[in-house]
Amino acid sequence: MLRFLAAGESHGPELTAIVEGMPSGVPLTEDYINIQLAKRQEGYGRGGRMKIEKDKVRITAGVRGGITTGAPICLVVVNKDWENWHEIMSPGLDAKIEQRVVTKPRPGHADLSGAVKYHHKDIRNILERASARETAVRVAAGSVGRALVEQFGIDVMAHVTRIESEVAAISGLALDEIRKNLVGSELMCADHQAEIKMKALIDRAKEEGDSLGGLFEVIVTGVPVGLGSHVQYDRRLDGRLASALMSIQAIKGVEIGLGLRAAELPGSQVHDEIFYDPSRGFYRETNRAGGIEGGITNGEPIIVRAAMKPIPTLYKPLRSVDLITKEPYEASVERSDVCAVPAAAVVGEAVIAFEMARVLREKFGGDSLEEMKCNFKSYVEYVKQV
Repeated sequence: MLRFLAAGESHGPELTAIVEGMPSGVPLTEDYINIQLAKRQEGYGRGGRMKIEKDKVRITAGVRGGITTGAPICLVVVNKDWENWHEIMSPGLDAKIEQRVVTKPRPGHADLSGAVKYHHKDIRNILERASARETAVRVAAGSVGRALVEQFGIDVMAHVTRIESEVAAISGLALDEIRKNLVGSELMCADHQAEIKMKALIDRAKEEGDSLGGLFEVIVTGVPVGLGSHVQYDRRLDGRLASALMSIQAIKGVEIGLGLRAAELPGSQVHDEIFYDPSRGFYRETNRAGGIEGGITNGEPIIVRAAMKPIPTLYKPLRSVDLITKEPYEASVERSDVCAVPAAAVVGEAVIAFEMARVLREKFGGDSLEEMKCNFKSYVEYVKQV
């Protein structure tokens, strides 16, 4: 019922997304989306591209007077660097495709696999679309989903928990404390002492021409019981959230709740006991499941984490082999970040927000926000009576 498609290249004229399935009546403005786009460009360790681009969205369809109409929403993010690439990246017959040809695949990228799969001799045809620049318009689309879920009291928040070997000490911190500590943090980290050490690690990696990865966590609060389903594999919400995060460039692992730690513990320390109180209904005193059981939300906060590998483009290039000549070379260098984990966390927020919007649409239907809210209110009353 809710989906989006995106298009555009890293050095093309613009990135575009069309969001289909939003109900009418949802407040949505360009300024609202631009707040998230600005967050994506921030973060200690970002590269030179962020000095060029100052992402702003244009809403060209589906919104009138700051309110969604129910029609498909078209989002456009212009690439300012296009003016330096228009002759090379032009879609017309006049494109100077012989300039800046890339034939040296970079380890860790889609370069070689994509060139082989799509039968390209110029790897630029792959790297332009595979680039994480694509996430700018994905954040814009995710912001549309966020605008919807906020209407139902659902909040999505991400924070960085690890950069390389440095781990943030957040155990025992309440959600409000985490949110407060994120204010002013260049790494979206709630542990200020750990952040200082993380920055030092990033500085060292930059000096050495290397890159760093890390972990971020997304927390979703205000979620009602019953989103998602157990009846089919592709309707299980935990699988859908994991898929959404794994679709982000450089993400190599996802866990929910205890995640991998659940394999190390006995069942008595893994599963959440169930209690009942007339004023609260069913509840749990722990949240080891991360808010999802059997593919369905259980009313507790959703806790999901993602592991980001180090950016594969290094200023100290790794060895590779030329696609055409088969001669060994050092891999070519495209402008890149040293560490982009905070940016990935912002993208993580966006894709999770959109997935939560999708399951809300599936559960409560409706062509307008008013109709959705009526269905939601009726369901919440039902849950209170169970």
